[in-house]
Amino acid sequence: MKFALLLLGSFLSSYACAGVYKCTDANGKTAYRETPCAAGNSNIQLNVKTGSAVDLDTLKHQQNNQEQQQQAVIDQQKLAQQQLTQKKEKLKQEAIDESAKNQFLIKSNPQKYSAFAIPPYKYEQLPALIKPYQDRLPDIERMRRLAAEKALASNECVRVEAAELNIKSTKDALVFLVDCSTAKRFYMTEQQLTQ
Repeated sequence: MKFALLLLGSFLSSYACAGVYKCTDANGKTAYRETPCAAGNSNIQLNVKTGSAVDLDTLKHQQNNQEQQQQAVIDQQKLAQQQLTQKKEKLKQEAIDESAKNQFLIKSNPQKYSAFAIPPYKYEQLPALIKPYQDRLPDIERMRRLAAEKALASNECVRVEAAELNIKSTKDALVFLVDCSTAKRFYMTEQQLTQ
């Protein structure tokens, strides 16, 4: 007898724990079921022990919105990373192009430029002085060439031995040093070179 009561009690408690779903269709007809409602119906899960109700449609909608927001953040991060990579590659290519122009100028005018007057900077192997300005590397390469040309145009410099970014440079104003074979040195600012 005790066994039968225990068995009956366990069945009743499991039945009480079973989920109850309140389904309302488009016509407003309400039905209570043990299984979740069909698609298109309002789907509310009722807890018979506590008497609370959870709107599964709203919960699912919130989860979908949260997943969409997370996906949007991930997509935005990927896009930002892709744009940063493209910008870096473009910067590298522009620096390579400017370095090639410098080398062409040196090879075309060996009497005016030492072979090592404007050595190319490699983006991945920049000296410590240049590293803070790596985002301006194409400008630096172009201005080194302009500084060398301007020094030669002064007629005080016969041959350029070196044209480098100087330690006096700041983020706002780059300074270039041009050493000539006549022992003359020229310090030129970015503003002087862009005039």
